[in-house]
Amino acid sequence: MQPHYLLGIDGGGTQCRARLTDLQGHLLAEATGGPANVWSAYDAALASVDQLIGLVFLQAGLTPGALAQTALVAGLAGANVASVQKRLVSWQPACAALQVVSDVEIACAGAHAGAPGAVFIIGTGSQGAAWDGERFTLLGGWGFALSDQGAGAELGRRALRMALLAHESIIPPGPLTRQLMAQFSDSPETMLLWTRSATPADWARVVPQIFAAANAGDRHAQDLLRQTAADIGLMVRRLTALSSGPVALMGGIATPIQPWLDEATQAQLVTPQGDALSGALILARQLTPVRLPI
Repeated sequence: MQPHYLLGIDGGGTQCRARLTDLQGHLLAEATGGPANVWSAYDAALASVDQLIGLVFLQAGLTPGALAQTALVAGLAGANVASVQKRLVSWQPACAALQVVSDVEIACAGAHAGAPGAVFIIGTGSQGAAWDGERFTLLGGWGFALSDQGAGAELGRRALRMALLAHESIIPPGPLTRQLMAQFSDSPETMLLWTRSATPADWARVVPQIFAAANAGDRHAQDLLRQTAADIGLMVRRLTALSSGPVALMGGIATPIQPWLDEATQAQLVTPQGDALSGALILARQLTPVRLPI
């Protein structure tokens, strides 16, 4: 059946978003739902997506049967993992056309309006994607324990390690290290117990304090940001080579870290043209066999 509608899904670890348009790009509805990370919570993630699909059609004043006239692209966190991709083959919503990719791929498509280029998302975690005009190549995204270069959780972990070093007089203390240790009652044991259950988001909560301290002249904070900036530069250089195009930084750290990047890295960066949902809709349009005039 020829699709009449385009539906983009952006499924992240915190929330899931959906945007529905007609083939001319007119917005019909947009809605937000629960988390949709298919690596960490496969069944719950797809339940969130299915619920959100129903909600967005309801908001648009369409019946559930309109899904059968819809080209759907879902960009889901964790969909880059091969074992998850195999499971996702069995997810077959009753739509006219379907493509499931990772959330970083739709972010890349949105950032460059479908043109060749790359994106490096740096929030709590990090992942990159490069589009050369024919295929996506993903970079990083293997989780806090193994990957996440340039991201908030890793920056937070380095800061707390530095605070502990300063507490034990291995390195000189500073305002930031004292502030961080005070949050654990100046007790390494309290900090150790906290690490047993700390999530990546927990580690990343000290990031605003690091930026504030660096801007106030704290040497330790500035060293931490320079190290993070160097990690980002490493990833940007590889993404540039993979895409032969510019790179857009996205995510919560993208704006505050830019002044700390070296000139060569900054020269490779461009402002994103669109968000992840706009990228999903670009890919959804490519699934339609017949293009109606705009």
